[in-house]
Amino acid sequence: MRHRRKFNHLSRKSAHRKAMLANMATSLILHKRIHTTVAKAKALRTYVEPLITKSKEDTTNSRRVVFSYLQSKEAVTELFREISAKVADRPGGYTRIIKLPNRLGDNAEMCMMELVDFNENLLAEKEAKPKTGRRRRSSAKKKADDQVPAETAAVKEAEVDAEVKTEEVAEEVVEEAKAEETAEAKVEEAKPEEEVKVEAKDDYVKEEKKTEEPVAEAKVEAKSEEVKAEEPAKDNKEEVKDKDAPEEKEEEKPVKEEKKDNTK
Repeated sequence: MRHRRKFNHLSRKSAHRKAMLANMATSLILHKRIHTTVAKAKALRTYVEPLITKSKEDTTNSRRVVFSYLQSKEAVTELFREISAKVADRPGGYTRIIKLPNRLGDNAEMCMMELVDFNENLLAEKEAKPKTGRRRRSSAKKKADDQVPAETAAVKEAEVDAEVKTEEVAEEVVEEAKAEETAEAKVEEAKPEEEVKVEAKDDYVKEEKKTEEPVAEAKVEAKSEEVKAEEPAKDNKEEVKDKDAPEEKEEEKPVKEEKKDNTK
């Protein structure tokens, strides 16, 4: 039973308890987040938050006091350099305890303890969320608007109507100018396309002529070669005929002589 106990002793002697809390505070300062039991986290909160408040005054005395609790030079430098700058505008409540599922072995209540100003995800969400809700006008503004005479209200309405009309006229002029610019741009785009088509046709006709000329020349040369080849063939035939003719005559002569002998 915890009669007349002002704080949780955590089932430890004072020396063991102080050493454990100093180690947990050092881990929290260096890593900005630790996982522990709910009882230890609540005890650590009362231990570390006064030290963070002490770090707002960067003096030799305050550094020595914090070092007497933490017994770690790295934790002291981290506390006075980075954490104190982030926590300067916060009046208290530097830590947050988030409960987690119970531990499997002994079913102890577990939690995550972190420094509030170092959770970047939550800070980003707060900045991204827009302010929602209806804005209500104060009663003083309502009374002032009600007291405005009807003439001033009519004048304001006329001014608003005139501004709206001028804006509409300006928009129409701008639209007409844009339409004219687009029409001119289309005409300019169409002209070069026609010129390109004409140039392409001329190039195609020139290429056809160039291809036809060598083909015609080749045909003429082929015909001339055929004619030349035929002429020597004819000459050869005539020579052969001339050579064969006298032989036939010579063969015919003895035949006639034999006939004469027979007649005799």
